[in-house]
Amino acid sequence: MRRTLALVVAATVTATLLAPAAAHASPPARPGLERALADLVGTGPPGALVQYRDARGAWTGSAGVAELGRPGRVDPHGVFRIGSVTKTYTSVMVLQLVGEGRLRLTDPVERWLPGLVPGGDRITLRQLLGHTAGLWDYTDSLGDYPELYRDRDKQWRAEDLLALATSHEPLFEPGTSQAYSNTGYLLLGMVLRSVTGHSYQEELSRRITGPLRLEHTAMPADSALPGPHAHGYVEIDGALTDFTRMTPSWASSAGGLVSTATEVNKFFAALFAGRLLRPAEQRELFRPVGAADHYGLGVYRVDVSCGLSVWGHDGSIPGFETWAFQTLDGRQQVALSFTTARGDFGAAVTAVLDKAFCPG
Repeated sequence: MRRTLALVVAATVTATLLAPAAAHASPPARPGLERALADLVGTGPPGALVQYRDARGAWTGSAGVAELGRPGRVDPHGVFRIGSVTKTYTSVMVLQLVGEGRLRLTDPVERWLPGLVPGGDRITLRQLLGHTAGLWDYTDSLGDYPELYRDRDKQWRAEDLLALATSHEPLFEPGTSQAYSNTGYLLLGMVLRSVTGHSYQEELSRRITGPLRLEHTAMPADSALPGPHAHGYVEIDGALTDFTRMTPSWASSAGGLVSTATEVNKFFAALFAGRLLRPAEQRELFRPVGAADHYGLGVYRVDVSCGLSVWGHDGSIPGFETWAFQTLDGRQQVALSFTTARGDFGAAVTAVLDKAFCPG
């Protein structure tokens, strides 16, 4: 969940790819994408999976192992933690409420969460969505990996997480700058609850996963990762520690969802096709925020090597990384998930996106 608004750069090495698995129709083989996925695993992640979709169908592949010390392959249709890709789902639900006339992007936080945020009368929902509210990121106060691992089964209250953020002075006056903050999306989840009277999962089911028939996309109630999945790791005291099991409550509406590559792609396809938002809110989704003209309201733009611009979001949560991007016309999509351990994988991720969208 600790993200930047740009891709990072690192070196790439080679690994061994497991045979790709077909999902629905099978487009022609993608040897460049296969090699890029193998190279990604070679930088340190134990395992990775990717689904590429275009008008010809879906190509799904995996590399590496599902669990260190065991030979089992990564299930390319398995469940994984999507981290901050959750923010796009949260943004969509807020924008749906705007389209229904139940919220306005200009509404101050104070209107819906009275007394919870110092200066909340000067912070708008649009600023929360676009990371221009200036609020301290509560995840910076949660401690390091050993502390998170110790508390991995703890059920966090949103109000307690918010208190971590508001105990710090704001980073800047609302609307005067931009800084990625999970606190904004934590607050948006609280606003959803305040407006609808329902939990995040209830609204997610009613507004997104139910209509789109996404059976594996959810906010888990406990620390287990449901369904087939690879294991994610973090380094604690010099040793790799399995961090697969953890409560999503600390990540909440900023990063707590789980899903599959197929369902992530289905969500973004529906979103970009205008099936989830009305035209006015669809325009707001992609409207540039502040000086960062590549960032909208819960989505951002990446320019790949062939000059193509793709939109989506990435996500990081202990043990897992997710990247989900597609062209605005919906003709090409990529959903990438990999488990983490050690290594600097930035350039290898960039290479996967390049080989997916720029196969030549």
